[in-house]
Amino acid sequence: MIDLHNHILPDMDDGAQSMQESIDMAKKAVDQGIDTIVATPHHLHSEYNNPKSLVIQKTAQLNDELFQQGIELTVLPGQVIRLNGDLEAFKSEEVFSINHNSGYILLELPHHELPHYAKQMLYDIQLLGYKPILVHPERNKFLRQQPNELYNLVRNGAITQVTAASIVGKLGRDIQKFSHQMIEFNLTHLVASNAHDTKKRGFFMKEAYSKIEKKFGTDLVYQLMENAHVVLKGEMVYTDPPERIRTKKRLGIF
Repeated sequence: MIDLHNHILPDMDDGAQSMQESIDMAKKAVDQGIDTIVATPHHLHSEYNNPKSLVIQKTAQLNDELFQQGIELTVLPGQVIRLNGDLEAFKSEEVFSINHNSGYILLELPHHELPHYAKQMLYDIQLLGYKPILVHPERNKFLRQQPNELYNLVRNGAITQVTAASIVGKLGRDIQKFSHQMIEFNLTHLVASNAHDTKKRGFFMKEAYSKIEKKFGTDLVYQLMENAHVVLKGEMVYTDPPERIRTKKRLGIF
C-alpha cells in the first residue's frame, strides 16, 4: 500500500517532532500494510517552508535510519504546497513533484475558503507541466457548502485526495458525509493518510479502505490503490467523469 500524503519527516512542520517519533510512525505504517510513504512536509505555508534540498536531505536521513533498524518501509520525497497566489515559486527549484519527476504536486487550500485566484492558479500550474492534486478538499468549509465548486475544479483537470481519517469519521460527521459524497460522485481519486503522529492524527488507511469496500465495492478500492501507484510512475490517474453532488429529496405528505 502507498501513502501519498504524510508528515513523517522529523522536526519540519506540525508532524513528527523527532527521529524517534518518525520511527514510531514508520512502525505504525507497516502495521497498516503500507510499504511506501511520500513524505510531504508543508511548504509555502504561513508557518513552514521546506524547500526541495531540505526535504531530500531529511528523507535520505530517515531512510538510512529505517534501514539500520530493519523497518521495511521506503520513504520518498515530496511537499504539500499551500496555494497562496504566488506562481513564481512553482518556477523555482524549491518546489518539486512527488518522487522528483512524477509531475504530480500536492496542493493545499485554506480550510475555510476557495481563494479567488485558485482556479486561475490551477490552470497556470498545469501550463507549467505539473499535475495538481488537491489534498483533503473535504475539510474545506466553502467546498462543503458549495460542492459545485469542487465539481468545477475536478472537471477542469484537478485530481483530489481524500483523507483516510475523514472517511472513517475521525474528523466529524459533516466531513465524513462529504468525503463519502466525493467518492460516490467521482470527485476524488486518491486516498492518503495525512498522518502527523501515531495517536490523534494517525493513519487509518486500512480502516478507510475497509469502509470504502463495504460501501462502494472492491473494484473501487483496487482503483484507488492503483491510482497511488500511477502517481509515483508519473502516469495519468484513472478518473471517471465527475458528477454534481445530488442530495436525496425527502418525501413528505402535502
